[in-house]
Amino acid sequence: MDSSNGAGRAFIGSFTSAGGRGITVAAVDQETGALTVLGTTDVVPDPSYLALGRGTGPGGAVLYAVSETEKGAAGALDISHDVPRPLGDIRPVEGNGPTHLALAAGHVVTANYGSGSVTVLPVLADGSLGAAGTVLTHEGSGPVTARQQEPHAHQVLPDPSGNWVLSVDLGTDSVRICALDPDTGELRLHGETVLRPGTGPRHLAFHPAGAHAYVLNELEPTVTVCRWDAAAGTLAAVGETSVLPAGASGGDGGQSYPSEVVVAHDGRFLWAANRGHDSISVLALDATGEQASLVTTVSCGGHWPRDLALDPSGRRLYAANERSGNVAWFAVDPATGIPAPEGSLDVQAPSCVIFA
Repeated sequence: MDSSNGAGRAFIGSFTSAGGRGITVAAVDQETGALTVLGTTDVVPDPSYLALGRGTGPGGAVLYAVSETEKGAAGALDISHDVPRPLGDIRPVEGNGPTHLALAAGHVVTANYGSGSVTVLPVLADGSLGAAGTVLTHEGSGPVTARQQEPHAHQVLPDPSGNWVLSVDLGTDSVRICALDPDTGELRLHGETVLRPGTGPRHLAFHPAGAHAYVLNELEPTVTVCRWDAAAGTLAAVGETSVLPAGASGGDGGQSYPSEVVVAHDGRFLWAANRGHDSISVLALDATGEQASLVTTVSCGGHWPRDLALDPSGRRLYAANERSGNVAWFAVDPATGIPAPEGSLDVQAPSCVIFA
């Protein structure tokens, strides 16, 4: 990689259709958390979510991006230089509006919000993507007619054991558990956990111990605590906690739309980003991981926080504030979990932040 004074790297996705630069590469100062732009590329339109994998190129690491467009796509990029370069072809995902992707069992899996489906693409030896294989279409609906007339797969991720792939569907108020064959790329539905109707689950994060998962709901500002049984591949809801104080309202017609959930590396805290309310919620988790309680909320440092990310050290949180056009970073108090603002980088229409 090009020299960056020994700093770590962050990769920021942004909406090119809203004036964003696409993918921004930034150096991360290990002492202050500050971001310094190294390069950008718009080779993938509207790269709303990013993920890192491995390849056989000079730098080893490969960046994967979804293209959240009507005819959705996914691409691989060589990040051995400050400006990422396409690695192989940008591949159609055979689904509309993909919002998320993850690596699992030697494949990239995308969650296609518009078509309510999940797509599997093989990762080739050099890290590039092969043509889409399995496309698993969700079925169902929910009671919020404006948002839940049909399935809307919003996130997909492997469980900590690596044996299962979970897809979170806002339109059907459910999480699907699937088995992915590493040899063939076949994605098979194993089970479905139905959550409280009308909550609109958006994203999920696992407790580091692996026995619990936390589903952040978009249509109601709550997090659903679930037990996860990796041996059986089952998810069971055991509780629900508000991520906003009683009576709180957002700035968009009084509504707040939670977007991302993050769990501390030591499992003591959970954070949620809230669009509209424009805040970061701090929740304390008990020793079992099964009880979550709201501690406080703090400003996200901008407007409409679409994503929230914890840096590899676990000492800082980064909020991608889509509508104010900035990525803000915060120092996390290790005793209370409360983030304190430290700085901000102007990035037009940011959608996500990930770290190398």
